[in-house]
Amino acid sequence: MDRIQDFNHIIAERQGAIALITFNRPKVLNALCTALIAELETALALIEADDSLSVIVVTGNEKAFAAGADITEMANSLFTDVFAADIGGPRWQRLANFRKPAIAAVAGYALGGGCEIALMCDIILAADNAKFGQPEITIGTIPGWGGSQRLTRAIGKYKAMDLILTGRQINAEEAERAGMVSRIVPLADLVPEALKLAEKIASLSAPIAMLAREAVDSALETTLSEGLKAERRLFHASFATQDQKEGMAAFLEKRPPAFQNK
Repeated sequence: MDRIQDFNHIIAERQGAIALITFNRPKVLNALCTALIAELETALALIEADDSLSVIVVTGNEKAFAAGADITEMANSLFTDVFAADIGGPRWQRLANFRKPAIAAVAGYALGGGCEIALMCDIILAADNAKFGQPEITIGTIPGWGGSQRLTRAIGKYKAMDLILTGRQINAEEAERAGMVSRIVPLADLVPEALKLAEKIASLSAPIAMLAREAVDSALETTLSEGLKAERRLFHASFATQDQKEGMAAFLEKRPPAFQNK
């Protein structure tokens, strides 16, 4: 893989149309410090602006996707400090607002901010050793990067309350049963499977994938009637693309489509 740019706390690489971002603070289980978040924001901006990259995979290492925010940075902060820095604000939510499909490949601990980062992605692949949780209550605070909102939408009020009010961790099997995890793969196969999935998505039309993401996201953010309207408008918009013409022509001609991302 080729480096997209050199960073201190993450590794950003490209493989064809796929960008792979790896959290790289192994000594602290990939704790999410402010500097790492700034680097992630920069990397995402570079990837989003690069038309040759159409899918992103975000991962950590075998022990931890990310074990949470870096508490050494927060322990002595006052209300005015976190308010002025807008912790959990747009910079921390950059992945949630990323326009291209994003896959989280989670092994080991995905706790607190790590769980919230995974929840910002479109698909979560979990290794069989993955552990998820929002343990903020055990250190005297609550989720602040979207956990109380995205987790509740993913698994429902009562399961989310169980995790957020107790801080307990769940394994990959429980997370999959709850609807939080797309699927579970053996640890050794995690990143290869994530890249294989990304390659499948990248082989299709990038603009159509972006429309599909918007349609699915609207289901979480609007009423059914408004979501159906949004879906219909996005469906209609797909007919303005060359890829729609190519895809349907290829189907009728019984050949593989040659999408041009136009």
